[in-house]
Amino acid sequence: MMRYSIRVPRRGPALLATAVALATVAACSNGSPSGAQSPSSPSGGTSTSAAPTSAPPPSPTPTPTRTYPLSSAPRTVPAVRDHEAARGPGWKPAPTAGIVLGPNSAGLADEGRLLAGELGVPYRGAVAAGPGDVELALGAKGAPESYTLAVRDGRVRISGPDEAGVFYGTRTLKQSVRATGAMPEGTVTDRPAKPQRGLMVDIARKHFTAAWIEDRIREMGDLKLNQLGLHFSDDQGFRIASDSHPEVVSAQHLTKAEVRRILALAASRHITVIPEIDSPGHLGAVIAAHPDLQLTSASGRAPRGAVDISDPDSARIVDDLLREYTQLFPGAYWHLGADEYVALMSQNPEASYPQLASAARAKYGASARVQDLATGWLNDRAAVVRPTGKTLKAWNDGFFPGGVVSADRDIEVEYWTGKEIGARPPTAYLSAGRKLVNLNDEYLYYVLGQPNDFTYPTGRRIYEQWTPLVVRGTTPVPARYDPQILGARFAVWCDLSGAQTQAQVADGIRLPLAALAQKVWDPAKPTLTWDQFRALAAKVR
Repeated sequence: MMRYSIRVPRRGPALLATAVALATVAACSNGSPSGAQSPSSPSGGTSTSAAPTSAPPPSPTPTPTRTYPLSSAPRTVPAVRDHEAARGPGWKPAPTAGIVLGPNSAGLADEGRLLAGELGVPYRGAVAAGPGDVELALGAKGAPESYTLAVRDGRVRISGPDEAGVFYGTRTLKQSVRATGAMPEGTVTDRPAKPQRGLMVDIARKHFTAAWIEDRIREMGDLKLNQLGLHFSDDQGFRIASDSHPEVVSAQHLTKAEVRRILALAASRHITVIPEIDSPGHLGAVIAAHPDLQLTSASGRAPRGAVDISDPDSARIVDDLLREYTQLFPGAYWHLGADEYVALMSQNPEASYPQLASAARAKYGASARVQDLATGWLNDRAAVVRPTGKTLKAWNDGFFPGGVVSADRDIEVEYWTGKEIGARPPTAYLSAGRKLVNLNDEYLYYVLGQPNDFTYPTGRRIYEQWTPLVVRGTTPVPARYDPQILGARFAVWCDLSGAQTQAQVADGIRLPLAALAQKVWDPAKPTLTWDQFRALAAKVR
């Protein structure tokens, strides 16, 4: 007797065929393959399938498996330079995930703890990576500050040749999770185009609190920027406490304890702080306490901020300050200033300042001019700082051609303007073999109050028009000079200090700084439109 008996109304062959088909489906759904014998009946007999026993069994139904599309590059600012796509679920923070350190990578403990806190997962230290973990590891090959970030098998591994590179890999992971909730499957290989990338803030004309500066450092770290310039001495103020000359310090200033806290935070984000005591101009705060150092012209005019560089006491006090602050700031750079010395902005410096002309001839010979005395001043200040091992910098209008004295070859040019008397284009410095950092005042100068035809730069203009080769105005220098252009910084100058509050400055520079970060990391034309970039920058903050 059939195990599955079907009552078929006598309504013709079509209905009978349908009934037989339904019986076959029912049998299959009950687990009995078509053509196989059924189990013994209760009476002990066996039932025989209606289908021929010689029919081959069908292939078993395959178990469903999840498939993934090819991954896309992570969404970050700046964008990663290379992403090898793969198929897989990617990685996202999970209760079982943690941050661990690879072998011989104890130096990454700070990076690991920071990332763990940001992602809301535990930091486990130097243990073997488990399911869902993020492993940080030193020892990979590559250029300085480079990293590789690999996502596979539900894990993340960030490796690099140095701590800075691994840190930047953690920024990529953090931003991708903020942007989309996950890090895509595949491998990121990334590195900066330029070694010097950063922000400069004029904290002399306007007092900025330590907390405000620290917030900028956190912002810079996420953007993979690595330099913070602090211009802390000018005509309007001297803003860091001094033990050697406390009389020059303004009422509102940073204490040395605050500076050390700033330096510690900067180091944790792999940011070098570049201090600047600008001289021999822009020393009004020092002159206010020492009026005998004031430069005076033959007509009795006393130009603001200019010390008399023929007076040995001017050098003595500046050198005291240099020696003091090079000990406070342990970083690899020192900025000597040297811009806008008023004596050299007159049509005839020798006639206007005869005491400087006389000192120049006495020191450097009968053909020496005031510019030679100023160049000698720059070299002498460099000699005070050089034993610390720091790389030296000076503004481009502190370098003068055609004199009997030349600026020391190891001083990097910080090019900001072509508006000074006797202005030279960037190629004049580059063709002479000098290294240069780009602070183009057309794109990268945020001058409070917008005096002297300055306008607040926009992120869009930097993003769409500027590259590190655009050093002066809007025209790039020839590409052959690219290796000599070490990078760029965005500069905040506080000429009219009351024009904006600290909060307004932070808001005003946010997108320009993000755009700069993109172009010094990869100067090629970005793939995102400006509107897409702006939206992404807001999302990953």
